[in-house]
Amino acid sequence: MQKLSDFKDDINKCSKCGLCQAVCPIYKVTGNDCAVSRGKFVMLSGVLKGDLKLSENINKYLDMCLKCGKCKDFCPSGIDACKIFEAAKYEYAKKNFFSKIIFALQSKLIFNNILKIAGKINSLSTHTSVTPPKRGLRLLFFRGCADKALPNSEKALKKVLSKYPEVKLIEKDFDCCGVPFLSSGNLERFEEAKKQNIEILNSTEFDYIITDCASCEDALKNYQFTEKIINISEFIAKHPKTFQFNKNLKVTFHKPCHLKNYQAVKDILKNCQNIEYIEMKDYDECCGFAGEFALKNPKLSAKLRENKAQNILSSNADIVLTLCPACIIGLKSALFGKKHPPKVMNLIEFLASADIID
Repeated sequence: MQKLSDFKDDINKCSKCGLCQAVCPIYKVTGNDCAVSRGKFVMLSGVLKGDLKLSENINKYLDMCLKCGKCKDFCPSGIDACKIFEAAKYEYAKKNFFSKIIFALQSKLIFNNILKIAGKINSLSTHTSVTPPKRGLRLLFFRGCADKALPNSEKALKKVLSKYPEVKLIEKDFDCCGVPFLSSGNLERFEEAKKQNIEILNSTEFDYIITDCASCEDALKNYQFTEKIINISEFIAKHPKTFQFNKNLKVTFHKPCHLKNYQAVKDILKNCQNIEYIEMKDYDECCGFAGEFALKNPKLSAKLRENKAQNILSSNADIVLTLCPACIIGLKSALFGKKHPPKVMNLIEFLASADIID
């Protein structure tokens, strides 16, 4: 487990060029340099030198981050700001009483029981049987936390995959991918979840790991097996079917920050009959939810959600699609109270509602 001091060279590598300002969603709405990577690096450099303490105020700015990773992708030095912020938050949280309470709620026993209760409330069963083929492609399904609590997406995924007789869907008892734990700085719980998940991956024979959540996809690709991890949209795009809808619909798509292959989504929508795809303005800008971020930064979250809502409404779409459970929550809250808002759906649920033709 890395400490903040382990990232000293990375922090010093930052040239303060300010290019991160151009892509940071938070900087765009605040104009505050402390909200962007280079500003945070200045503060953390002061902490490492002993000029500053890792205080509540610094932690407030660490929390002012969507973990979208755009700054890393745009950084000339390739600095992974999120990993640095996670290490700093962990060191702050170890000495903070309220963080210890959050960590306790994130313990495996309590966290998993909350998901089980939510799953029972939303469905009597989260499992749908899949007939194993005689031969074929082995897909190991990574069931995310949202699938456990809100099983509609999982059911839709299994319905769509039932149209692929060559597919054998393998299910295992995975822990959370760890994204919620990283957001709160709970690195010990993240390592626990990661260890359990890697043990399952190492002991299971599969061709691909498949997920229906962009955040889970991103987290798993930071474990290992990168080339074998695919989003359900990538699988469908590579093994195309025709999705026939019984009425004409206009749809738009919100790209989650962590979705790797947007082209796959566009390829799928081309195979949807009676569907007109409209790409909204700033389709890849964060919806503003980002889990814990919305709770700690409600005003900033509201501003980002309002921007997203206006772009969605301007598209005049009947349905806005996405591939992230957290984004679905963010989009629904953004559109709440708007006049004639489009329906918000997970892409896989949308596809499952069509007639699927070989």
